[in-house]
Amino acid sequence: MTTKTLSASPRAVNQPDPIERARRLGTAVALVAMPVVFVFAFATHPGLGSVQPLETADLILRARGNPVLQFAHALVTLNTALLIVVALYLQSLLRSGRGAWTGLVGGAMAVLGACLLAADKGALCLTMSALDVVDDQTFNAMMPGLMAIFDKHGWVVLVWGMVLLPLGFAVQAVGLLRSRTWPRWQAAALLAGSLLIAAPDGMEIINLAAALALCVALIPEAVRVAQAISPINSGSATSRCRDCRRASRNGARTPRDGYATDEADSFSSNT
Repeated sequence: MTTKTLSASPRAVNQPDPIERARRLGTAVALVAMPVVFVFAFATHPGLGSVQPLETADLILRARGNPVLQFAHALVTLNTALLIVVALYLQSLLRSGRGAWTGLVGGAMAVLGACLLAADKGALCLTMSALDVVDDQTFNAMMPGLMAIFDKHGWVVLVWGMVLLPLGFAVQAVGLLRSRTWPRWQAAALLAGSLLIAAPDGMEIINLAAALALCVALIPEAVRVAQAISPINSGSATSRCRDCRRASRNGARTPRDGYATDEADSFSSNT
């Protein structure tokens, strides 16, 4: 007795998983929205052309009665969720090979830094919008307490850990450079943007330039994720491991080929 195997119809084989497609598109949206939110937030700061760090009192008074700036701060608070998505996605690209440790360590630093950035924006920025309802006399009486918060006294000092966010992304950028997972220009843009975005308050023109560099690095990646197109060029597709070089010579697919499908799929399944 013979058994006939029924082949799947082309439509069934080629039909994409709607959940996986939604996850991939969500990742692509995060890669675009995260740097764009920073561009908007830094562009709305008053005195954009200044490169002079601000004193504590100046920071407080700058936010008072400025609804556009407070809206930008609220967006940055929400943007911390997208920062975590991007950090985990970059870590998924560096799961093996030369950049594995940089992906893991950098991702952990970036996730912790994003959580502390949310705490910083909540404590220092969102509270300022609530104080717009009080009169000037009451607000002036609150200045000593506000300055203690903005100077990060007490346990508020923990929010300084937000510097782990740009440092974590910088570590991941180094991993992308070493492993050649991304083209050099793209990884270099991520590295420059990650480091420059940590410029202090009052130097938002530098922060804005850094946010634009993040757009240069991440938006092309978002397009590749959405379209499932591999960014690996012929020069970097050859792995350093012996088995991958042999597979490459034989025309087989190496672990870094099919990046936009295999890596994105593994990332999506874990998030």
